[in-house]
Amino acid sequence: MERYELVVVGAGPAGLSAAIEAAKCGVKTIVFDENARPGGQLFKQIHKFFGSKEHRAKIRGFKIGEQLLQEAADAGVTVRLNATVMGIYDDKELTVKLDNEKIIHLKGDTILVATGASENMVTFKGWTLPGVIGAGAAQTFMNLHHVQPGQRILMLGSGNVGLVVSYQLLQAGCEVVALVDAAPKIGGYGVHAAKLSRNGVPFYLSHTIKEAEGTDHVTGVTIARVDDHFQFIDGTEKHFDVDTICVAVGLTPMSQLLKMAGCKMENNRAKAGYVPIVDDYGETSVDGLFVAGDVSGIEEASSAMIEGRISGVAITYKLGYIDEAERDKKINELEAALGGLRQGMFAPGMRGKKIEKTEEGIDISMSLLTKGYIADDEIERYPGVVKKVGIHPVMECSQNIPCNPCQDACPKGCISIGDNITSLPIVVADSTCIGCGMCVASCPGQAIFLVDEEPDKDSVAITMPYEFLPLPEKGDKGIALGRNGEKVCDCEVTDVKSSAAYDHTSLVTITVPKDMMMKARAYRRAEA
Repeated sequence: MERYELVVVGAGPAGLSAAIEAAKCGVKTIVFDENARPGGQLFKQIHKFFGSKEHRAKIRGFKIGEQLLQEAADAGVTVRLNATVMGIYDDKELTVKLDNEKIIHLKGDTILVATGASENMVTFKGWTLPGVIGAGAAQTFMNLHHVQPGQRILMLGSGNVGLVVSYQLLQAGCEVVALVDAAPKIGGYGVHAAKLSRNGVPFYLSHTIKEAEGTDHVTGVTIARVDDHFQFIDGTEKHFDVDTICVAVGLTPMSQLLKMAGCKMENNRAKAGYVPIVDDYGETSVDGLFVAGDVSGIEEASSAMIEGRISGVAITYKLGYIDEAERDKKINELEAALGGLRQGMFAPGMRGKKIEKTEEGIDISMSLLTKGYIADDEIERYPGVVKKVGIHPVMECSQNIPCNPCQDACPKGCISIGDNITSLPIVVADSTCIGCGMCVASCPGQAIFLVDEEPDKDSVAITMPYEFLPLPEKGDKGIALGRNGEKVCDCEVTDVKSSAAYDHTSLVTITVPKDMMMKARAYRRAEA
């Protein structure tokens, strides 16, 4: 029977990170994954990550996946694809099915399970029709196979997955006719909701799907408002002609292997399901069996990578490759980085808890969560918005989420967040903006704009992030949209910048009347 010092189940962000950390110290490591390509969800994630440099912030998910694969190869990690781990048994023996035909048995001195999570589904009349798909399936269509999942799509679910995938649907040329959620408030980051809203996607909160229509495929959908007990309110139905219904109603940890292995388990609402009980290093009740990533509780991919590294360090110590002092030093550094991601109103510990008004921007944040966008009458109360002559950044990030790339991106120090990664960004007094646009391009939430006002002109120039194709051209006439996606005025494109430093986020500058300076926040080409 073949034997490895470390067997990793799952080649996603957590599994690869753990394998890299252990293999760098000489641990003989193999990774199994049931898919045809490694990287887990990372290669579906074309958006830029939040966090800081140490969390790989402002780097797109698929780029992070490429980096991890290269690091794993450099460290000597063996990765076996199309390999389904069918069971973990006594004395850490595993059964693996290779290429859907060959069965092998092997043993690990240690095992790390990083199997991730599966998409949840809700039932409604017609939910089994072709055309009702999960948000992850939509990402697979678009970002792996470059196929539109549909033309007219309704999204159910306003968590970060629903918001991010809705935006990616727009990027793929699909029409998102509505974003629907039974909850009375947006479940994900407000900056994600705001960029959807200013691109014209309507939000229907306290609504859910009543019926998917069609015979052999989806042709329409009816939604209705729900009361405080999530019961339909008669007479509130709305119909949409759609060919696809996309469902993003949460994830459930895929912990079946751990239960089979005899790990002590618990139903933990804060961790989104049935998960193993683990210590601070990710070790389960079964000696030498570790977990990392969504299988132990749903979080972002950035957290999963750090959890994987923590378990990798602990495994390296358990196998005798490092001493206790080195283990503690490394893990303390990693836990500090992980702690940075677990702050703010969206921290894992806040699930199910009432948010108290103790953080800056909380009033606007709560309003944004309810409406799905920052209203024009609210934004000027936000401290990141300043009015000054000349070019300067306007920051419309109003929630205490862990992110600071804008501070690092500015070469002139115009933007400050401070030592607390969840603090709201401000424009530094007496700073001099040079209009380079690095802050605009680096913001994962696309919440920064440059405003250039000259005293002797009746118009102002607004530079905004733009991630759609085809790009507009200098001189194009179009319309400027407000934060709710409605037209505020006509405009002209005066500049378009694309640079490798911007990492596929182009900067489009439009000229609008001066009284539209704090209202125009998106560009749409004029109808032919």
